[in-house]
Amino acid sequence: MVKIYRQQTHELTEHIIYAKLSQMSRDEKNKKILQRISEQEAEHYEFWKNITKKKSMPDKWRIKKFYYLAKFFGLSFSLRLLEMSEREASEFYNSISEKYPEAMRIRQEEIEHEQKLISILNDKPLQYAGSIVLGLNDALVEFTGTLAGLTFAFSNNKIIGATGLIMGFAASLSMAASGYLSSKEEEDTNEDINPITAAVYTGISYILTVLFLVIPYLIQDNPYFALGMMLIITVLIIAAYTYYISVAKAISFKRRFIEMAAISLGVAAISFGIGTIIKNVFGVDI
Repeated sequence: MVKIYRQQTHELTEHIIYAKLSQMSRDEKNKKILQRISEQEAEHYEFWKNITKKKSMPDKWRIKKFYYLAKFFGLSFSLRLLEMSEREASEFYNSISEKYPEAMRIRQEEIEHEQKLISILNDKPLQYAGSIVLGLNDALVEFTGTLAGLTFAFSNNKIIGATGLIMGFAASLSMAASGYLSSKEEEDTNEDINPITAAVYTGISYILTVLFLVIPYLIQDNPYFALGMMLIITVLIIAAYTYYISVAKAISFKRRFIEMAAISLGVAAISFGIGTIIKNVFGVDI
Protein backbone atom coordinates (compact mmCIF):
# COMPACT_ATOMS: atom_id res chain seq x y z
CA MET A 1 0.00 0.00 0.00
CA VAL A 2 2.97 2.31 0.59
CA LYS A 3 4.02 1.93 -3.06
CA ILE A 4 0.49 2.70 -4.24
CA TYR A 5 0.31 5.82 -2.08
CA ARG A 6 3.68 6.93 -3.46
CA GLN A 7 2.38 6.45 -7.02
CA GLN A 8 -0.79 8.34 -6.09
CA THR A 9 1.31 11.31 -4.96
CA HIS A 10 3.37 11.01 -8.13
CA GLU A 11 0.22 11.18 -10.33
CA LEU A 12 -1.08 14.25 -8.49
CA THR A 13 2.28 15.99 -8.84
CA GLU A 14 2.44 15.27 -12.56
CA HIS A 15 -1.15 16.45 -13.03
CA ILE A 16 -0.08 19.85 -11.68
CA ILE A 17 3.18 19.87 -13.69
CA TYR A 18 1.39 19.23 -16.99
CA ALA A 19 -1.23 21.85 -16.13
CA LYS A 20 1.49 24.45 -15.47
CA LEU A 21 3.38 23.54 -18.65
CA SER A 22 0.12 23.83 -20.56
CA GLN A 23 -0.40 27.36 -19.23
CA MET A 24 3.18 28.22 -20.19
CA SER A 25 2.91 26.96 -23.78
CA ARG A 26 1.97 29.49 -26.48
CA ASP A 27 1.42 26.83 -29.12
CA GLU A 28 -2.29 25.87 -29.18
CA LYS A 29 -1.61 22.29 -30.31
CA ASN A 30 0.90 21.77 -27.50
CA LYS A 31 -1.45 23.41 -24.99
CA LYS A 32 -4.35 21.06 -25.81
CA ILE A 33 -2.20 17.93 -25.62
CA LEU A 34 -0.74 18.98 -22.28
CA GLN A 35 -4.19 19.82 -20.89
CA ARG A 36 -5.47 16.37 -21.90
CA ILE A 37 -2.49 14.63 -20.30
CA SER A 38 -2.99 16.70 -17.14
CA GLU A 39 -6.61 15.53 -17.00
CA GLN A 40 -5.52 11.91 -17.42
CA GLU A 41 -3.02 12.25 -14.57
CA ALA A 42 -5.85 13.60 -12.39
CA GLU A 43 -7.96 10.53 -13.29
CA HIS A 44 -5.05 8.25 -12.37
CA TYR A 45 -4.70 10.06 -9.04
CA GLU A 46 -8.41 9.49 -8.29
CA PHE A 47 -8.05 5.81 -9.17
CA TRP A 48 -5.25 5.30 -6.64
CA LYS A 49 -7.00 7.46 -4.03
CA ASN A 50 -10.05 5.17 -4.18
CA ILE A 51 -7.73 2.30 -3.29
CA THR A 52 -5.71 3.96 -0.51
CA LYS A 53 -8.65 6.03 0.84
CA LYS A 54 -6.16 8.82 1.53
CA LYS A 55 -5.50 12.25 0.09
CA SER A 56 -2.02 13.20 -1.12
CA MET A 57 0.03 16.36 -1.07
CA PRO A 58 1.88 17.15 -4.31
CA ASP A 59 5.67 17.30 -4.43
CA LYS A 60 6.14 21.08 -4.65
CA TRP A 61 9.89 20.86 -5.29
CA ARG A 62 9.33 18.54 -8.28
CA ILE A 63 6.69 20.90 -9.68
CA LYS A 64 9.04 23.89 -9.43
CA LYS A 65 11.91 21.86 -10.88
CA PHE A 66 10.10 20.94 -14.10
CA TYR A 67 8.49 24.36 -14.43
CA TYR A 68 11.85 26.14 -14.33
CA LEU A 69 13.51 23.50 -16.53
CA ALA A 70 10.86 24.24 -19.16
CA LYS A 71 11.22 27.98 -18.68
CA PHE A 72 15.00 28.09 -19.08
CA PHE A 73 15.77 25.04 -21.23
CA GLY A 74 12.60 24.65 -23.26
CA LEU A 75 9.46 22.57 -23.15
CA SER A 76 10.92 19.58 -25.00
CA PHE A 77 13.81 19.12 -22.55
CA SER A 78 11.50 19.30 -19.53
CA LEU A 79 8.94 16.91 -21.04
CA ARG A 80 11.56 14.34 -22.07
CA LEU A 81 12.99 14.29 -18.54
CA LEU A 82 9.49 13.95 -17.12
CA GLU A 83 8.69 11.02 -19.40
CA MET A 84 12.03 9.36 -18.58
CA SER A 85 11.02 9.34 -14.92
CA GLU A 86 7.66 7.76 -15.85
CA ARG A 87 9.40 4.86 -17.58
CA GLU A 88 10.85 3.89 -14.21
CA ALA A 89 7.29 3.16 -13.01
CA SER A 90 7.07 -0.02 -15.16
CA GLU A 91 8.22 -2.24 -12.30
CA PHE A 92 5.52 -0.80 -10.03
CA TYR A 93 2.73 -1.46 -12.54
CA ASN A 94 3.93 -5.00 -13.22
CA SER A 95 4.06 -5.78 -9.49
CA ILE A 96 0.42 -4.81 -8.86
CA SER A 97 -1.19 -5.76 -12.19
CA GLU A 98 -2.43 -9.12 -10.91
CA LYS A 99 -4.29 -7.60 -7.96
CA TYR A 100 -5.36 -4.44 -9.83
CA PRO A 101 -5.75 -5.25 -13.56
CA GLU A 102 -6.99 -1.70 -14.21
CA ALA A 103 -3.45 -0.52 -13.49
CA MET A 104 -2.33 -1.80 -16.89
CA ARG A 105 -4.80 0.54 -18.60
CA ILE A 106 -3.19 3.40 -16.71
CA ARG A 107 0.24 2.16 -17.75
CA GLN A 108 -0.87 2.10 -21.39
CA GLU A 109 -2.03 5.71 -21.11
CA GLU A 110 1.38 6.66 -19.69
CA ILE A 111 3.05 5.08 -22.73
CA GLU A 112 0.72 6.99 -25.05
CA HIS A 113 1.85 10.19 -23.33
CA GLU A 114 5.34 9.63 -24.73
CA GLN A 115 4.04 9.18 -28.26
CA LYS A 116 1.95 12.35 -28.05
CA LEU A 117 4.83 14.33 -26.58
CA ILE A 118 7.07 13.45 -29.54
CA SER A 119 4.92 15.82 -31.59
CA ILE A 120 5.56 18.65 -29.13
CA LEU A 121 8.82 19.89 -30.58
CA ASN A 122 7.73 23.38 -31.59
CA ASP A 123 10.22 24.72 -29.09
CA LYS A 124 12.43 27.78 -29.66
CA PRO A 125 15.60 26.45 -28.01
CA LEU A 126 15.37 23.36 -30.25
CA GLN A 127 14.40 25.33 -33.35
CA TYR A 128 17.61 27.29 -32.94
CA ALA A 129 19.71 24.31 -31.80
CA GLY A 130 21.59 24.44 -35.11
CA SER A 131 22.58 28.06 -34.47
CA ILE A 132 23.68 27.26 -30.91
CA VAL A 133 25.71 24.27 -32.14
CA LEU A 134 27.32 26.45 -34.80
CA GLY A 135 28.55 28.96 -32.20
CA LEU A 136 29.38 26.39 -29.53
CA ASN A 137 31.27 23.95 -31.76
CA ASP A 138 33.28 26.64 -33.53
CA ALA A 139 34.25 28.29 -30.25
CA LEU A 140 35.27 24.98 -28.67
CA VAL A 141 37.27 23.75 -31.67
CA GLU A 142 38.91 27.11 -32.47
CA PHE A 143 39.65 28.29 -28.94
CA THR A 144 40.82 25.08 -27.32
CA GLY A 145 43.38 25.04 -30.14
CA THR A 146 44.09 28.78 -30.03
CA LEU A 147 44.55 28.93 -26.26
CA ALA A 148 46.68 25.77 -26.22
CA GLY A 149 48.89 27.24 -28.94
CA LEU A 150 49.16 30.61 -27.19
CA THR A 151 50.04 28.88 -23.91
CA PHE A 152 53.19 27.41 -25.38
CA ALA A 153 53.99 30.41 -27.56
CA PHE A 154 53.74 33.07 -24.83
CA SER A 155 53.64 31.39 -21.37
CA ASN A 156 52.09 34.60 -19.97
CA ASN A 157 48.52 34.23 -18.74
CA LYS A 158 47.53 37.90 -18.96
CA ILE A 159 48.66 38.14 -22.59
CA ILE A 160 47.01 34.80 -23.41
CA GLY A 161 43.75 35.82 -21.71
CA ALA A 162 43.64 39.29 -23.29
CA THR A 163 44.47 37.90 -26.73
CA GLY A 164 41.81 35.22 -26.34
CA LEU A 165 39.14 37.76 -25.37
CA ILE A 166 39.94 40.12 -28.25
CA MET A 167 39.91 37.26 -30.74
CA GLY A 168 36.75 35.84 -29.13
CA PHE A 169 34.70 39.02 -29.41
CA ALA A 170 35.80 39.56 -33.01
CA ALA A 171 35.10 35.95 -33.92
CA SER A 172 31.67 35.99 -32.21
CA LEU A 173 30.58 38.90 -34.44
CA SER A 174 31.86 37.01 -37.46
CA MET A 175 30.00 33.86 -36.40
CA ALA A 176 26.80 35.84 -35.76
CA ALA A 177 27.03 37.20 -39.31
CA SER A 178 27.59 33.65 -40.63
CA GLY A 179 24.60 32.44 -38.60
CA TYR A 180 22.44 35.20 -40.07
CA LEU A 181 23.43 34.40 -43.65
CA SER A 182 23.03 30.64 -43.08
CA SER A 183 19.52 31.11 -41.62
CA LYS A 184 18.62 33.52 -44.41
CA GLU A 185 19.19 30.67 -46.85
CA GLU A 186 16.89 28.41 -44.80
CA GLU A 187 14.16 31.04 -44.37
CA ASP A 188 12.16 29.80 -47.34
CA THR A 189 12.11 26.17 -46.14
CA ASN A 190 11.60 26.91 -42.43
CA GLU A 191 9.43 29.93 -41.74
CA ASP A 192 9.76 29.48 -37.95
CA ILE A 193 13.46 30.43 -38.09
CA ASN A 194 14.15 34.16 -37.77
CA PRO A 195 17.61 34.99 -39.23
CA ILE A 196 18.25 37.77 -36.69
CA THR A 197 17.33 35.51 -33.75
CA ALA A 198 19.52 32.76 -35.22
CA ALA A 199 22.42 35.21 -35.46
CA VAL A 200 21.93 36.25 -31.81
CA TYR A 201 21.90 32.60 -30.64
CA THR A 202 25.07 31.88 -32.64
CA GLY A 203 26.96 34.96 -31.42
CA ILE A 204 25.95 34.58 -27.76
CA SER A 205 26.73 30.85 -27.62
CA TYR A 206 30.15 31.59 -29.18
CA ILE A 207 31.19 34.41 -26.86
CA LEU A 208 29.90 32.66 -23.71
CA THR A 209 31.93 29.58 -24.61
CA VAL A 210 35.03 31.74 -25.18
CA LEU A 211 34.55 33.48 -21.80
CA PHE A 212 34.38 30.14 -19.97
CA LEU A 213 37.53 28.92 -21.73
CA VAL A 214 39.50 32.12 -21.05
CA ILE A 215 38.55 32.45 -17.35
CA PRO A 216 41.33 30.08 -16.09
CA TYR A 217 43.95 32.37 -17.67
CA LEU A 218 42.50 35.42 -15.93
CA ILE A 219 42.24 34.07 -12.39
CA GLN A 220 45.74 32.58 -11.84
CA ASP A 221 49.30 32.82 -13.16
CA ASN A 222 50.45 29.29 -14.03
CA PRO A 223 49.86 28.84 -17.81
CA TYR A 224 50.04 25.04 -17.72
CA PHE A 225 47.58 24.80 -14.86
CA ALA A 226 45.30 27.22 -16.76
CA LEU A 227 45.60 25.01 -19.84
CA GLY A 228 44.54 21.96 -17.81
CA MET A 229 41.57 23.84 -16.34
CA MET A 230 40.58 25.08 -19.81
CA LEU A 231 40.56 21.52 -21.17
CA ILE A 232 38.46 20.32 -18.22
CA ILE A 233 35.97 23.18 -18.82
CA THR A 234 35.87 22.18 -22.51
CA VAL A 235 34.89 18.62 -21.62
CA LEU A 236 32.27 19.87 -19.11
CA ILE A 237 30.71 22.24 -21.68
CA ILE A 238 30.57 19.43 -24.24
CA ALA A 239 29.03 17.05 -21.66
CA ALA A 240 26.40 19.61 -20.55
CA TYR A 241 25.30 20.54 -24.05
CA THR A 242 25.38 16.95 -25.30
CA TYR A 243 23.21 15.89 -22.34
CA TYR A 244 20.71 18.63 -23.16
CA ILE A 245 20.48 17.66 -26.83
CA SER A 246 20.41 13.91 -26.12
CA VAL A 247 17.46 14.35 -23.75
CA ALA A 248 15.53 16.94 -25.80
CA LYS A 249 15.96 15.07 -29.10
CA ALA A 250 16.12 11.51 -27.68
CA ILE A 251 19.49 10.70 -29.27
CA SER A 252 22.59 8.85 -28.05
CA PHE A 253 24.63 10.83 -25.49
CA LYS A 254 27.75 8.65 -25.62
CA ARG A 255 28.32 8.77 -29.40
CA ARG A 256 27.78 12.51 -29.72
CA PHE A 257 29.89 13.32 -26.63
CA ILE A 258 32.85 11.21 -27.78
CA GLU A 259 32.72 12.78 -31.24
CA MET A 260 32.66 16.40 -30.00
CA ALA A 261 35.27 15.80 -27.29
CA ALA A 262 37.64 14.01 -29.70
CA ILE A 263 37.48 16.86 -32.21
CA SER A 264 38.00 19.66 -29.66
CA LEU A 265 40.77 17.93 -27.70
CA GLY A 266 42.42 16.69 -30.90
CA VAL A 267 42.65 20.23 -32.27
CA ALA A 268 44.02 21.41 -28.91
CA ALA A 269 46.72 18.72 -28.99
CA ILE A 270 47.78 19.67 -32.53
CA SER A 271 47.86 23.37 -31.63
CA PHE A 272 49.82 22.50 -28.50
CA GLY A 273 52.53 21.07 -30.73
CA ILE A 274 52.42 23.93 -33.24
CA GLY A 275 52.75 26.48 -30.43
CA THR A 276 55.82 24.70 -29.08
CA ILE A 277 57.43 24.59 -32.56
CA ILE A 278 56.74 28.29 -33.20
CA LYS A 279 58.16 29.24 -29.81
CA ASN A 280 61.37 27.30 -30.44
CA VAL A 281 61.79 28.33 -34.10
CA PHE A 282 61.17 32.05 -33.58
CA GLY A 283 62.58 32.19 -30.07
CA VAL A 284 59.44 33.76 -28.62
CA ASP A 285 59.63 34.12 -24.85
CA ILE A 286 57.08 36.46 -23.29
